[in-house]
Amino acid sequence: MAMTGEKLGAIELSIFSNRINAVCEEMGAALQKSAFSPNIRDRLDYSCAVFDAAGELCAQAAHIPVHLGSMAYAMKDLAQAFDWRAGDMVILNDPYRGGTHLPDVTLIAPLLIDGDLLGFVANRAHHADIGSEQPGSMPISSSLEEEGLIIAPQKLLRNDAIDEACMQRLMAVMKNPVSAHGDFVAQIAANRTGLRRLRELIAQMGRQGFTGALVALNEYGHKLAQAAIAAMPNGEYRFEDVLDDDGKQARDIPIRLRLTVGDESIHADFSGTARQVAGNVNCPLSVTAAAVLYVFRCLLPAHAPACAGCFRPVEISAQPGSLLNAEYPAAVAAGNVETSTRVVDVMLGALAQAVPEKIPAASHGSMNNLAMGSSTEPKWDYYETIGGGMGASAVSDGLDAVQTHMTNTLNTPIEALEMHFPLRIKRYAIRENSGGDGAHRGGDGIVREYEFLQPAQFTLLTERRRHAPWGLHQGTRRDELGGDKGRNLLNGEPLPGKTQRHVQAGDVLRIETPGGGGYC
Repeated sequence: MAMTGEKLGAIELSIFSNRINAVCEEMGAALQKSAFSPNIRDRLDYSCAVFDAAGELCAQAAHIPVHLGSMAYAMKDLAQAFDWRAGDMVILNDPYRGGTHLPDVTLIAPLLIDGDLLGFVANRAHHADIGSEQPGSMPISSSLEEEGLIIAPQKLLRNDAIDEACMQRLMAVMKNPVSAHGDFVAQIAANRTGLRRLRELIAQMGRQGFTGALVALNEYGHKLAQAAIAAMPNGEYRFEDVLDDDGKQARDIPIRLRLTVGDESIHADFSGTARQVAGNVNCPLSVTAAAVLYVFRCLLPAHAPACAGCFRPVEISAQPGSLLNAEYPAAVAAGNVETSTRVVDVMLGALAQAVPEKIPAASHGSMNNLAMGSSTEPKWDYYETIGGGMGASAVSDGLDAVQTHMTNTLNTPIEALEMHFPLRIKRYAIRENSGGDGAHRGGDGIVREYEFLQPAQFTLLTERRRHAPWGLHQGTRRDELGGDKGRNLLNGEPLPGKTQRHVQAGDVLRIETPGGGGYC
């Protein structure tokens, strides 16, 4: 590894990139192993990253794209917002000040060496209870305040000690403060792990060597991004898709994209997209950016570093007050999970016209969100996303029963679910023949049935129940090649895609997730 004042060669740069990626992976391992809740420990609904002193992304583990892209987009402002001191950690979840939706809580810690700020580590984890009246903290909401506790960016740790007044304010709204406190402490431990490993790396490289390597990494990422754009035909590519509904009164909510590919840049312009709606499918711009940057990252070679340089050629615009650049106090709980997924679909639909051989058909197009629990004794909260069918491509069938695109979580093992909560899983299977037809078939979705053993409440936030995932024929959308729409049923009776219900012991909720689109 190059030391102070030396220029990194290709091999040394690759080693450096892998070393700081390994820091993120170890942060994630520390968070998972010390977390209390199944949502973090078993589903792995968390993400970890390293940033430079200006808040530019330097490395991230292969965790949750919607977490990481939005952190990368918002971190620059947060880096300038505080007088950072050794032992500080800032906590936030406010979607309009760097967050995504309220259950995703972010902790940021500065990396200081002898008083000099050299960078940051950060992690973001999904808390199934963030103080909403509705169990699972994913309600069919009309305003941000209905979705739980809003945490403006503030210091949770000072001089490496927890601000107990701040922690008590957080715990005061939690149904299970013991578990919630454990998860927050796990996030603190993850950041401490990252800081320790970065200090070890800097001790070997020297400060100038470390900061110089970060600059070189971003320059390399920028070159790879420019090469990917140069390989695409210049032009303007348009695509449109819709959300089923907003859980309130709006239906067929359009998302419109004009994607302009130039010699050295790409501009994703969402002008013409619907205005923000009464329901909770609105997005802060950071979430929209996460979806756009994720798709662009998929066009880069596998060895491309996960750094800000890769995203410098990408410009994103969406009208303030629109669905994809919502303004406070618009509700956003489902925007992070469902709308971000549809932004991926419109990006892929536009790019399929430019590089059809590289772009797959639409995948299942929903995180199939299920939040449930009880606000009466015994109190409990649980949240999970359910996979579906992957879209087929020019070279292969789509995969069956997987998470796709903006989420990268695991399923919760049946044993863990039944051990912690008053639930019984009656069926968990591939939804046979739900993928779209074509020379390459779309992947099949999932069937998952829950029997409630005690009275409870649940919320469903699902998409592709009215509009099926589309297929592709040589880069052109073909609905006849689409996968099957999803279905939600309670005791055999159909449910809307977005709904809240009370249930009794013995009630059975069945979720059938969509299949992926086929490809010809």
